[in-house]
Amino acid sequence: MQRTAYAIFVATLIAFGTHASAAEPTPASVFEQRIMPIFNSPNPSSCVQCHLSSVDLKDYIRPSSRETFLSLRDQGLVDVDRPRESKILHLIEMGESDSDSLAKRIHAKNRAAEYEAFASWIAACCQDSDLVNAAAIEPSVAAGPKTPVEVIRHTRKDRVLDSFVRNIWSQRMRCFPCHTPAEIDAENPMHAKPLERHKEFVAKFGAKMNIFKETPEQTLQSLIASSRKRRGDDLPLINVDAPLQSLLLLKPTAKVPAKDADGNLGKPSSVTPVSHLGGIKMHTDDQSYKAFAAWLEDFALAATGGYRDGKAIPKDNWYPTEHVIRIKGLPADWPNLSTVQIFVHRWDSEIDDWSPTPIAFTQCKVTPRKMVNGSLFVIASDDQRDDLSPEGETIPAGKVQLRLYLDRDEVLRDQPTKLIHRDVPDASAVIDAKFEKGFKNADVVEAEHVQMPGA
Repeated sequence: MQRTAYAIFVATLIAFGTHASAAEPTPASVFEQRIMPIFNSPNPSSCVQCHLSSVDLKDYIRPSSRETFLSLRDQGLVDVDRPRESKILHLIEMGESDSDSLAKRIHAKNRAAEYEAFASWIAACCQDSDLVNAAAIEPSVAAGPKTPVEVIRHTRKDRVLDSFVRNIWSQRMRCFPCHTPAEIDAENPMHAKPLERHKEFVAKFGAKMNIFKETPEQTLQSLIASSRKRRGDDLPLINVDAPLQSLLLLKPTAKVPAKDADGNLGKPSSVTPVSHLGGIKMHTDDQSYKAFAAWLEDFALAATGGYRDGKAIPKDNWYPTEHVIRIKGLPADWPNLSTVQIFVHRWDSEIDDWSPTPIAFTQCKVTPRKMVNGSLFVIASDDQRDDLSPEGETIPAGKVQLRLYLDRDEVLRDQPTKLIHRDVPDASAVIDAKFEKGFKNADVVEAEHVQMPGA
């Protein structure tokens, strides 16, 4: 097996560190022998372990040792008094705290080589008093990523995983049992049929049926790896070029294949038009579709370097719940299958009115019986994020106002992740919500409690 250029580079760095002469090296010589191979390598650095895009160790390197050192020193990335405590070294070794043990092992050798290369070079620089005390360089030539720090943080893999748990993993039971083997309990008599169905599909279509693994980390890794290995014209599970054309979104919203002349179902399709042997598992206007679409669009931009500034970054603050809202007796002129968003508002005693900021929302279709159903997502404020669980949240019971917004202009057709929250709702209701779990325990609003504007 041929060794990659980066593997050779790493071996060179390690060899240099092991066999360097006892003579005190100059900053420039260490830079040429240990730092420039990183700069000139065609392969990404170990930064890819933690970041989807936006940052690479090469970004912190200037063409010369002097420029690079002064740049890092001026930005506080080098500690001239305690070289081994330099921030740039802490950034390099952040991969050590990665919860992904596989990624940690894969990048361990590269990361260690990069760390020792920078540590040796910084130590040599800090021995040169003229270099340490040199005047600051112009900020315009400073090394470092050109991407704003908020974008770098947003494209960190741990942030992407957290979002995946909230928006995709939390909805995985829509795909039970065909794609969720870890959720099938062979000891549970209620799971006998699901287990049989799952085995049947795996025997027919292979292990690719097992989309959701034991953990969200394993699932996300598998989805990304699978999407990089395109099968002919099949659409990928995650389509970074056209996120809404990802099989992860198209399959659960697709109908079963058409029947052949003998009345048997045809083969499921992974090309347009997509068909799904399991049939429709979510509608294109419900809250799960919205969450899937939001995550896929965000992932595509994060993975391809599509975010240029913080203004484009979405709030990404939806937390799933098992609370269901059901509202009956909607106006007769609300079109069947039109989309409605429902927002939950608490009473604000400071303004003696309902808070203008909603605490939760859902999205659903108007049924022919003029009813809507939807599971709520908490809309987290910035100061709540550390206290909320990506696996699922609970809303305390109490009196709330529900505000309904009908997508009259079909803006969600082109902007499926948008929240419609106008000043005046199309309908509202005040209820004492119990916020229990599941559809059978939904908070139900009867027709007489639905208020129209001006009523």
